[in-house]
Amino acid sequence: MTAHPRLSIGLPVYNGEEYLAESLDALLGQTYEDFELVITDNASTDKTRDICHEYAAKDSRIRYIRLLRNIGAAPNHNYVFTQCRGELFKWASHDDLYARDLLRRCVEALDERPDVILAHADQAVIDGDGKVTVPYEYTLATDSPRAPERFRSMLFEPGGDDFYGVMRADVLRRVRPHDSYHHADRTFVAEIALHGPFHQVPELLYFRRDHPTRAERANPSVRSRCVNLDPRRAGRLHPTPRLLAEYVLGFVEAIRRAPLSAADRRACYRHLAAWMTSRARPGAGERVEDRAPVDPDLLTVSVDDLVAGREKRQA
Repeated sequence: MTAHPRLSIGLPVYNGEEYLAESLDALLGQTYEDFELVITDNASTDKTRDICHEYAAKDSRIRYIRLLRNIGAAPNHNYVFTQCRGELFKWASHDDLYARDLLRRCVEALDERPDVILAHADQAVIDGDGKVTVPYEYTLATDSPRAPERFRSMLFEPGGDDFYGVMRADVLRRVRPHDSYHHADRTFVAEIALHGPFHQVPELLYFRRDHPTRAERANPSVRSRCVNLDPRRAGRLHPTPRLLAEYVLGFVEAIRRAPLSAADRRACYRHLAAWMTSRARPGAGERVEDRAPVDPDLLTVSVDDLVAGREKRQA
């Protein structure tokens, strides 16, 4: 590993033994190699620590940090960022898969477009075996030069995993850290988008795994998801109405803090007001992973061909 890697990948994990090795193989097999991989283990009780030690012994780009107690998913995401040194940063999930060229294509996009602050790629949902179930088109207008249009699109359009894109670390330091109320990831990414446009690489390079033990599935209620994000949300001071209200206020605060002109700020507030009155519209709150699976015979993409390490699973 170089003394000052250009890109830092932060991988917060808790009890990820089932899929962690697959994700590590995919990340370490990237064609872009100038990165560090920082893993912060949220006091896992399964074999996560053993897997991390095994991989760290083989690849010097890995730094493994084990926390003494489970601080929750959101604080762990914030903590791993503080431990990273690169000018570019990406969060990685322990259960997702990444095509070999994902990092290279995203870094190239950021180098070619100094105005772009985050780059990601086309994506699909995969199942526990790594087979594509729902490929989907990215329709958000996050590439617009106008901040209010980017914000409006993020409010109303479903899809997108920009939270896991490659972003400029200096911009990430200027936004509020990831919080733990309902849908805090949405307000977090929306605030980032108010700082500049995103770029979507038009290649299928990112595979989000949907499985029964994924946090969103294992915690079906608003309260249980928020407690998973931060155990301090378990108390009586955090009833569900408060968690929902904080979600809306998160957008308000994002607009207030962002470097916007007065006219753009007013436009963003108008879009937020329209969104708040339209939550009953068909498709509002749609989840991509809940769409009907595609016919496997119609798929032309093979995860095994695109992702490093898949040959281990075929043997």
